[in-house]
Amino acid sequence: MGKYNGKRALVTGGSSGIGLSVARLLAAEGARVMVTGRKEAALETASQEGFVAVRSDATSKADIDALARKVEDAFGRLDAVFLNAGITDSVSFEATTEQMYDAIFAANTKGPYFTLQRLLPLLAEGSGVVLTTSVAHELGLPDHSVYAASKAALRSMARTWARELLPRGVRVNAVSPGPIDTGILHKNLPAEVADELLAGFAAQIPMLRTGNPEEVARAAIFFAFDATYTTGAELAVDGGGTQL
Repeated sequence: MGKYNGKRALVTGGSSGIGLSVARLLAAEGARVMVTGRKEAALETASQEGFVAVRSDATSKADIDALARKVEDAFGRLDAVFLNAGITDSVSFEATTEQMYDAIFAANTKGPYFTLQRLLPLLAEGSGVVLTTSVAHELGLPDHSVYAASKAALRSMARTWARELLPRGVRVNAVSPGPIDTGILHKNLPAEVADELLAGFAAQIPMLRTGNPEEVARAAIFFAFDATYTTGAELAVDGGGTQL
C-alpha cells in the first residue's frame, strides 16, 4: 500500500514539467490524480500513464467550471490541489505590451485565484493547497518584470488564503522554483544553445547546478500532505540561489 493510497489530487498544468513530476510521484504512492493542460498530445500521454487528463485553460471561467464538475464526478472531494499552471515570458520593460501584461497576469494570478475559489467546496478537511511561485519575485531579474510581479501577487495570495481557509481545515503553501531543467529549452532551442543557457544558470547557483522537476515535486507533495503544522509558507527550491 502506497503512502498516499486513496488520496485524491488535482494538478493544474500537470501534463508536463514540474506538474507531471508531481502527478507521477503521487500516483506511484497510490494517489488518484487528475491533471490539466492545454496540449492534446501531452494530455494523451498523461492519460496513458493512468491519470485523469482534462483539457483546461485556467484563464477561462467556462473551463474552470467544467473542471470542477469533472473533479466532483471523478473524485467527489479533493485532498490536495497543486495550482501549477502558468506561463512565463522574457521581454524588456520598454517592449512589454498591454496584451502581454494581461496574458501573464491572467494565467499566473487570475487563473489560480478563480480555480481555487471554484474548487473550494470540494476540498476535504485537512487538505493541502500548493501554489507554484518563482524565485523571480525575490531577485529583480531583468526582462521579467511582469512575470515576477504576477508571482509576487500569487505569493501574497498564499498568505491570505492560508489565513482565510484555516476555519475549513485547509492549509495553503507555495513552492518557489529556481532554475529547473524541465527539458523545454532543448525542445525549443538548438542543443548547443540550450546547453549554454543551462550552464549559465547553473554558474549563478551556489550548488552549481540546475534543479530537476522531481526535486520541486517532492517539496510540493511535502507541503500538501506531510507539513501538517505549516501554512502560509513558501519553500525555495533553488539550490540556495535566493538564500546564500
